[in-house]
Amino acid sequence: SDEELRYLYVMFVKFQENGKTRIGDPLRMAVDILVKGLPLQQKAGEVSQDLVVMSSYHSVVADIMPKETLLWKLEMLKSASAYANSRLHAVKAQTLIISSGKDQLFPSQEEGERLRHALSKCQIRKFNDNGHFLFLEDDIDLVTIIKGTSFYRRGKYHDYVSDFIPPTPDEFRKIYESNRGICVATGPVMLSTLEDGKIVRGLAGIPSEGPVLFVGYHMLLGLELTPLVCQFMIERNILLRGIAHPLMFIRLRDGLLPDLATFDTHRIMGAVPVSGTNFYKLLSSKSHVLLYPGGMREALHRKGEEYKLLWPDHSEFVRMAARFGAKIIPFGAVGEDDIGQVVFDYDDLMKIPYFKAQIEALTSETIKLRTDANGEIQNQDIHLPGILPKLPGRFYYYFGKPIETEGRKQELRDREKCNELYIEVKSEVEKCIAYLKEKRETDPYRNLLARLTYQATHGSTNEVPTFQI
Repeated sequence: SDEELRYLYVMFVKFQENGKTRIGDPLRMAVDILVKGLPLQQKAGEVSQDLVVMSSYHSVVADIMPKETLLWKLEMLKSASAYANSRLHAVKAQTLIISSGKDQLFPSQEEGERLRHALSKCQIRKFNDNGHFLFLEDDIDLVTIIKGTSFYRRGKYHDYVSDFIPPTPDEFRKIYESNRGICVATGPVMLSTLEDGKIVRGLAGIPSEGPVLFVGYHMLLGLELTPLVCQFMIERNILLRGIAHPLMFIRLRDGLLPDLATFDTHRIMGAVPVSGTNFYKLLSSKSHVLLYPGGMREALHRKGEEYKLLWPDHSEFVRMAARFGAKIIPFGAVGEDDIGQVVFDYDDLMKIPYFKAQIEALTSETIKLRTDANGEIQNQDIHLPGILPKLPGRFYYYFGKPIETEGRKQELRDREKCNELYIEVKSEVEKCIAYLKEKRETDPYRNLLARLTYQATHGSTNEVPTFQI
């Protein structure tokens, strides 16, 4: 009725009035008040006044909605709910469920899980620390959620390259803030090479215009990725489009792997599933592409394999790079042995029946790559090695001189020439790693405590020095 609509409107206005975006979660509302620097006494008075005003409407509700009317409406709701539930199986459209963990009005998470299993093409995103009025809360952005779940598309099917929308400054800020800890703990040092061959600190040697293909070494668990991608955005405003394992994008079935929501940030930052088609599209769009030929086998290496390149025997990227005249930049990353040591690797785990069964179950949940490969890179089983953490040392990155492929398209069609360039790139990556391993020994700020002491005396915004280049 008109009276009911007016009542609901007044209630809604009261909930969103003055930017009160934490209704239903008093603790977070109090935190908001403190963060925004508002007088707590003033704010508490406003909330109390709102509650008094809202309570004055109770008698109005009793008049316009007597008990009998309420019961009749609940019966209608029950009937409509049964009708809808009986037809959920017929819904074939792609569906996204968004649920709150602190919803004090409805059992959002329980209902979300029920719908996720009832709908055939459904994803769910859970916001455990948020209340009922999810989209009125400051840290929730529906557009960001849609981008992170890869639901935005221009055509019938989602295209990871053409449908990609770069992160906004606010989105990147939130991502960086949530990952600031690893950047501070590892104190990344970035070195690049200018056209004349001079090595400089920073990313001045990185070409601004693409296509550029970065080819490098994958640290244990891919730990180098976060500082690397963040520093490129901060220093050069360059977005690295990583070619990633399909487990970040699709599941063959539910199981032990982390929920897809774990990788929403990677998708927001431009990661695409590995495929020749996506590689082609990225280079054709003049992107800065990040490629690890060693893939998961390199990121989940065994004991004693630190800084060992586990690449395929033959090129998988040279011809494609030459087709678009992309600059190939070999790079090395060092520092994984300064933050942890593998004490229980894949070979150890596979000797224990319980862990072997878990590895087989994990691997079966997603697409397996390089099934026809031979040698060291053949085994791409998914597992989590046992790692003994250390007091964090420092990460070092060295980007070698760009290798030009412009004008070499015809030349690199020859298999032998193509393989020669592939070996050259691999050799340059190994040289970058060797250079960093040697030079870091002279870095007085390699240790975390030394870096924290420097920042405490010189200011947290000052760049911590490193070895002499």
